[in-house]
Amino acid sequence: MKLQNTKKILALALTAMSLLSVSCSSGTGESDSGSRQTGSQGGKPLAQSPSGTDQDDSRGSSSENYSYGDLTSQSFAQAHDAFQTTLAREENDSYSVPAPADGFELVAYPSKIGDMAAYVSADPGDGEKHPIIIWVVGGWGNGIDDFPWCYPEWDNDQTGSAFWQEGILTMYPSFRGGNGNPGYYETLFGEVDDIISACEYAASLPYVDPDRIYLGGHSTGGTRALLAAEYSDMFRAVFCFGAVDEIKYHNNSQFTFDTSKDEEYVMRSPIYWLKDVKNPTFLIEGSDGNSDNLRNIQNASENNNINCYILEGHDHFSVLAPVTRLLAEKILADTEAECNISITQEELESALNTEPEIPLPAMLTYNMDALGLSFSLPYIWEFSQDSEDDPFCFTSPYDGDNIWDMSTLYMDVYSMENPDSYLADMAEYMETQEGYQTQTTTVDGAPALDCFGSTTNDNGSVFRNRYIIIQREDHFVELDFYIHESFESDADTLYQTIIDSLRFTQPQ
Repeated sequence: MKLQNTKKILALALTAMSLLSVSCSSGTGESDSGSRQTGSQGGKPLAQSPSGTDQDDSRGSSSENYSYGDLTSQSFAQAHDAFQTTLAREENDSYSVPAPADGFELVAYPSKIGDMAAYVSADPGDGEKHPIIIWVVGGWGNGIDDFPWCYPEWDNDQTGSAFWQEGILTMYPSFRGGNGNPGYYETLFGEVDDIISACEYAASLPYVDPDRIYLGGHSTGGTRALLAAEYSDMFRAVFCFGAVDEIKYHNNSQFTFDTSKDEEYVMRSPIYWLKDVKNPTFLIEGSDGNSDNLRNIQNASENNNINCYILEGHDHFSVLAPVTRLLAEKILADTEAECNISITQEELESALNTEPEIPLPAMLTYNMDALGLSFSLPYIWEFSQDSEDDPFCFTSPYDGDNIWDMSTLYMDVYSMENPDSYLADMAEYMETQEGYQTQTTTVDGAPALDCFGSTTNDNGSVFRNRYIIIQREDHFVELDFYIHESFESDADTLYQTIIDSLRFTQPQ
């Protein structure tokens, strides 16, 4: 660090920083366990048999091929409500739910079998009613964790964060059997009821427009979303990424129901119930993903509410980041009495050709009572301190090629015997000795010195450095940001957001 002759006052209990030890376990994220990439042969799509071997999928192209006697002669809602599933395995988990990021609340929404955990956008506080999207992540797990607040690469963003980044309220529900919720995993059956319950909860929130509730999901989450669209017309529009047609061809080792009964499969397979979709529903997949499933749905459907799009040169994951951002724009523009969302193939292809965006990462506010400070940091950053006399270090445990994973913040608090001239002295030193640009400013009403420059480490790597010192009487708070020079100014917005969030919680 650049400061000398300082008297440290960081007698801080580590328990005050316990929230900083967070990790991004994508336990509810998609590891492709909920999907299988299929190919084609002789012009016919291939599917996987329950035994795990590839077989010629000759299911045909007409909806008549997907009738199942009296069962499918009913609506999906009627059949679903009358059907009693049989579970061969009673599985659940009791994983705890981490604290949500800033702007979200952890709530319990009521369902048919009891309360379920969910993350929901907090009330914007403007007295208005806003649209909301319920986003169902992929994978077979039924819980929620810190997955929405983690940022993967541009070609695999399953978080649904594009929606709340654009100001759209977002809900991430957990389902039966997950996070200590009542019930057991039902593999796409009871989870449909839970999605409907989540929608009813969202509609009850005073700041949500009940006529503008959207539903989206990816992979297993996309299949769940499609089943919910077949069950109910309460969603204004539904967006399904990588949904499957018949689940008997996909990952049957995950199934908890009695697999000897064909009816159990039919009740969980969207292709049998396409006629029941009453609101605009958009099915999207990359050509290298579950596109054969999407072609089967497209061939079987006679429902004008179902819109299918296959995007060439993309897979099950790479379509998500650019297309969810396009969908966010569509939702914000959908303000008429009836849903007016339409999507063209050209719009999707144009979205896929856009440059990767650098969003502000999910933030979490921390209170350091011993220091009289509060501030926001990227949710995934972790805290370390080599010794009581060393600065705090905040950094990501991941090594992704992005600003939040590659930035480091050192934070220090100290006192000076002659504080009155310290900021001026430091400005002169930083300009003349370090070659930095400096400017005086204020942070939460306190005088501060803001410095911009670069530094070289022992290996010859050059890092951009923003260095700010804030004065509180004879005490000083130092924030020291570093990122490799290859990122240029990309991290400036992130650093400024952290600085702007800093508040002094104790009076001078």
